[in-house]
Amino acid sequence: MATIEEQIKELEEQIANTKYNKATEAHIGKLKAKIARLSAEETKRRSAKGPTKGYYVKKAGNATVALIGFPSVGKSTLLNQLTGARSEVGAYNFTTLDVVPGVLEYNHAKIQILDMPGLIKDASRGKGRGREVIAAARAADVILFVVDIFNPNTNVLMRELYDAAIRLDQKRPDVVITTGSQGGINVMPTVRLTKIDVQTIADMTAAFGYINATVVVREDIDVEQMLDVLADNRVYIKSVMAINKVDLAKPGQLEAVMEMHKDFKTVPISAATGYGMEELKQTLYDTIDMIRVYLKPQGKEADMDIPLIVKRGNTVGEVCEVIHRDFKKNFRYAMVWGESAKFPGQTVGLDHVVQDKDVLTIIVKR
Repeated sequence: MATIEEQIKELEEQIANTKYNKATEAHIGKLKAKIARLSAEETKRRSAKGPTKGYYVKKAGNATVALIGFPSVGKSTLLNQLTGARSEVGAYNFTTLDVVPGVLEYNHAKIQILDMPGLIKDASRGKGRGREVIAAARAADVILFVVDIFNPNTNVLMRELYDAAIRLDQKRPDVVITTGSQGGINVMPTVRLTKIDVQTIADMTAAFGYINATVVVREDIDVEQMLDVLADNRVYIKSVMAINKVDLAKPGQLEAVMEMHKDFKTVPISAATGYGMEELKQTLYDTIDMIRVYLKPQGKEADMDIPLIVKRGNTVGEVCEVIHRDFKKNFRYAMVWGESAKFPGQTVGLDHVVQDKDVLTIIVKR
């Protein structure tokens, strides 16, 4: 019997030998769904053998940014500029052999920056300790691409991250699969589908291993997005791109590179001279989308000088966890003033979502 790796290889060869067009789209979708199911089985099998060696970095601060790039593009120099951390710098490949953390303090926020070993082709398959690097990147809030202006092509980086189930600047497709005990595969779109048909969705769902299921599709997805839903191991991460070494660029070179990456949020920098650092810090802060919450002890004035920094969309419960885990355990109620309050001093519970510049009083059990 063929191994899982051999089965995957055979399916990949079938896809490679199939000309992609509207008529073959459903067939290719089914093959990809089978590959995703086999890959999930292989991952489960490897996990059963015990954890693989990886990079362990203790989380610090309000958010984490992972520096991703080819070897020797200036990631370590950039980390040193942003945080003052000491990451070894050298003009040769693979200077950084481990993940080096530093903390950027900006607008009252503490942002953990991780200097990662350079990614190379086939990193997602484990080459150059690629799996460990990517595993650390998957836990980040933002991926900061560091691109050498003299070697600006990032196709390999994008492909490796995509193959490692990282989806940049996307949201999870609005598709819900509910298993049942009978009835086969029932696809229920609530919008008009223009990039995939109902039968293809049903065939892919069956190929992935579902027997009886209802698939509710609430947005116009394509085959790849349906595959992402089935695999259910994708992470959705925001990205920023820093174009490095612009101080050495020839006239017109920066403009050409910026045009090449116009679909990304790009910032021209020089890690060596410090040029562009303030713009990069502000861009990272804005991309993470953090908000300020001012704490008001019961019966006292609010501290309007030093806000608590949390991510947009956080609840009162998550604010409690940032302050101290006992706050959530002993929580009674909270009062809020500001954008999220229906009226000043509204009494709210743990699930209340806070807004920027809210003033919050948290009452705990004594």
